[in-house]
Amino acid sequence: MSGGVGEQSIQVDQIVRPEQPFRRDPARSFTLPARYYTSAEHQRREKDAVFDRSWFYVGHRSQVAEPGSYFTATVYDQQVMVTCDDSGECRAFYNVCRHRGHELVRGSGKARALTCPYHAWVYSLDGTLRTARNTAELDDFDRCDFGLAPIGLNDLCGFLFVNLDPSATPLAEQAPGLEDELRHFCPEIDSIAFAQRDSYEVGCNWKTLIDNFLECYHCAPAHRDFVDLVDMPSYRSRVKGIYSNHISKAARTSDSSAYSFEPGAVEFGFAGWFLWPNLTIWIYPGDAHVSLLQMLPVPGHPERAVEYQDWFCPGGSPTPQLKEAMMYQKDVLQPEDIGLCESVQRGLRSNGYNQGRFVVDGALTELSEHTVHHFQLMVAEALGHDIVD
Repeated sequence: MSGGVGEQSIQVDQIVRPEQPFRRDPARSFTLPARYYTSAEHQRREKDAVFDRSWFYVGHRSQVAEPGSYFTATVYDQQVMVTCDDSGECRAFYNVCRHRGHELVRGSGKARALTCPYHAWVYSLDGTLRTARNTAELDDFDRCDFGLAPIGLNDLCGFLFVNLDPSATPLAEQAPGLEDELRHFCPEIDSIAFAQRDSYEVGCNWKTLIDNFLECYHCAPAHRDFVDLVDMPSYRSRVKGIYSNHISKAARTSDSSAYSFEPGAVEFGFAGWFLWPNLTIWIYPGDAHVSLLQMLPVPGHPERAVEYQDWFCPGGSPTPQLKEAMMYQKDVLQPEDIGLCESVQRGLRSNGYNQGRFVVDGALTELSEHTVHHFQLMVAEALGHDIVD
């Protein structure tokens, strides 16, 4: 007797074709190979090629609004801090004492000076070394040589970004137009302050999370409430330099299954942005706010990520309606997306998958994946992957 299961002998290489080219034309391109999302070697290369050379969101000016205030952040594996000096100027430094390398501060706070807990070297908030115990008789010791190591700091609508590359082009030049778009959808942006941070540990590569944000091809099958919140036929995504926007008109009703709201100063359904390399910006309809959802790699673990979502609103106190939107994001949309991305990550390890195709239509509708291609193209360029014109 023939045809039984035991006689089936299909080889993996008969199922998955040899690696196909990544093209500049998204409608003709295959996706990046799965190893870019699973390989420890690719993750190590990302540190130098991506995170050490890009503008990285670390916080908001409201978190260092007063002289003496500071907060810390991590850029891949580098500890950094942002301070507000006595003159009110914000500055960024590596968070390390220049004596023997101890971390200088942790978390956030306010202080007249920054004292290293190891040997009590004391720094001013502008980074100068104020005192260094028992160095008065040390030959050729100059305190000016041991100030904190500075880092480039840029401000975008009050949001603070650092860049470890001292020769980096200013963020405003790399993302022209982004500030105007944020101000349009949140006219109150100059009055917002930090309100809340939500954190998520996710079992997938950080790029898997960004790929998912960048398309709404999955929205109708996976996000029933989100589709009820926005006018999906009007949802459009547009590429602009190192960022892309994702905007829809308002739905026919403000009483959606996601949450209820009264239209704010600008009537729309959803306004979102991706900013290279790992930041997404969200504005929901209703009361004034902005939230930033950042996807961070876990060094040494290419299939793990951490997400931080920071919420900002006027005065830093969410209204009852905004609290509903925040609960929808945390309790509904985020779990839906995390489940999708963790399933994709498991699939990226499958012998039955290596590359897919970008689904792109001529009208660049809500079903088009051209902005996923835009992100993967930047990854490919940064890591030196072959790109075919």
